[in-house]
Amino acid sequence: MAKSKSKKPAQAKSEKVHKGMRLVTSEVCEVCKKPCAQGMAYAARMREPGAVGKGVPCILTKG
Repeated sequence: MAKSKSKKPAQAKSEKVHKGMRLVTSEVCEVCKKPCAQGMAYAARMREPGAVGKGVPCILTKG
């Protein structure tokens, strides 16, 4: 009897964790000592009513 291989469900590009970086929320970006353009743009999008976000990879937490 042959075993069938199960495929992992594909993740959306925005949901993938970047290797070596932590995902941070807009609250963390707001109080960051070294704000980056990507974090500030994400924080601005999250200030709008009804915005839903899963975080943004933080370049400062790169290993």
